[in-house]
Amino acid sequence: MSLYQNIENTISALNVETISEERKKTLQPLVEFIQQKVDTKEDIRINFICTHNSRRSHLSQIWAQTLAYHFDVRNVFCYSGGTESTALFPMVAKTLANTGFEVSKISETENPIYSIKYSENEHPVIGFSKKLDSEFNPTSQFAAIMTCSQADGGCPFIAGAEKRIPITFEDPKAFDNTPQQAEKYEERSIQIATELFYVFSQIQS
Repeated sequence: MSLYQNIENTISALNVETISEERKKTLQPLVEFIQQKVDTKEDIRINFICTHNSRRSHLSQIWAQTLAYHFDVRNVFCYSGGTESTALFPMVAKTLANTGFEVSKISETENPIYSIKYSENEHPVIGFSKKLDSEFNPTSQFAAIMTCSQADGGCPFIAGAEKRIPITFEDPKAFDNTPQQAEKYEERSIQIATELFYVFSQIQS
C-alpha cells in the first residue's frame, strides 16, 4: 500500500505549522464529520463545491482522497461539483502531474475527462467539471464543503447534504496567463494539501 514516490515526498514536506489557529477552527467541522463517520463505521462522502468546478474543488477532491489513503482512513469517497459546469482547468491537471499524480485524459471534449491516480493499484479519481447535483455525485449522506465564497453565498441550500462546511480558498485563476501562474497553482495545491493533511491527521481510528 503506497502512494507514488513523488506524492509521498510532497506529503512528507507539508508543514501543518503554517496553519493558523483560526484556520484550524474553520477545518474542525470537517474533522468532526469524518470522525463521527469513522466512529459509527459509516461511509464518508465529501463533496467539494466551487462555482465552476474547475480549480479549487478538484484540487480539494484529489488531495482529500489521497490523504485519506495516506492516513489509512477507510471508506472515504470524495467528489466535486459546481453551481455550473465548465471544464477542469488544464493548469490544475499540470500542477497535479508535476506533484507526481499519474494524469491522463480519457476524453477530448470541451469538458475533458481525466483519470488521476495517486497509487498504482488504487482506483483513479475521475476529474471533470460537473454541477453539484450531477448523477456522478452522491444524493444524500455527504458533507458539502464550500471551497469558494461565491458558491457558499450563491448556494443557500445543498439538497441531500448532511452537513455544509465553508472552507474557502483563494482562486489561483487570478494569476492565469501571468508569469506567476504555475507558481500560484502550486502554492494553492500545497495549501489545500497541508490543510487536508491536518484534517486527516486528527482522525482516531
